[in-house]
Amino acid sequence: MVVLATKCYLEGDARERALDGMHSLVDNEVGDLRVEWTVGVRDDDFVQVDLSGADATVAENALAETWGEIVAHDEGLTRGETYVGTLESWDDDGITLDAGTKIRVPADRLGLGVGAPPQVVERFGLVQHLPMQFVYGGESGATDGDTATGADSGVDGPDPTRLADAERDRLYDWQRGLGRVTVNSATRGEVRATVNRAGHANDIVTVERLGLTEQSIVCAEGTDPPGLLASIGSYLPAEMRCVV
Repeated sequence: MVVLATKCYLEGDARERALDGMHSLVDNEVGDLRVEWTVGVRDDDFVQVDLSGADATVAENALAETWGEIVAHDEGLTRGETYVGTLESWDDDGITLDAGTKIRVPADRLGLGVGAPPQVVERFGLVQHLPMQFVYGGESGATDGDTATGADSGVDGPDPTRLADAERDRLYDWQRGLGRVTVNSATRGEVRATVNRAGHANDIVTVERLGLTEQSIVCAEGTDPPGLLASIGSYLPAEMRCVV
């Protein structure tokens, strides 16, 4: 069994479509291995894949490499190691990620330039539930009442948790690109269909999958991200932000 660092928080038919899509994604990843699987969702909305067969361990490792893995509570997080959590909330003092445990990243550990976290969220087009990599700093990286404990709590005391260098690089690459629109609450196929329906198929390069229901629309040269957002926004009941 592996718990992936992506959530399925939709309801009704949308939830079923997302899980059907997740089954296909697992098939693409491990379908050639000697393994059987079922896809489910935990009470905290994280996607769980139960695997059996001769290659189950190999399949678990492959899925964890692709999606990131949520560590079991009894294992805890280790100081200095890199993990993936989903963006839960933000305020002037920092952002909160959900990695099975609520993880707090202080504003001065984001490493994304000037401005308070709400400004950073707008500038980089971050949406709720976006999977993000972080380097765990110790017990101070977890929120009160839901503390992440690790095998290495640190003799000299914990350091603040920070965003991983790879995460910072990814977000800065977004800014240096042609422009993007990030979306949550929709599968990649749904976002593609919406762009086509709105008549903008030639105005984008691709739809990049960020999580199961978090996507990034990569704009073509000359496409105005805010204009694209305004055009497709009425078709998608989703949170959307531009990267310009």
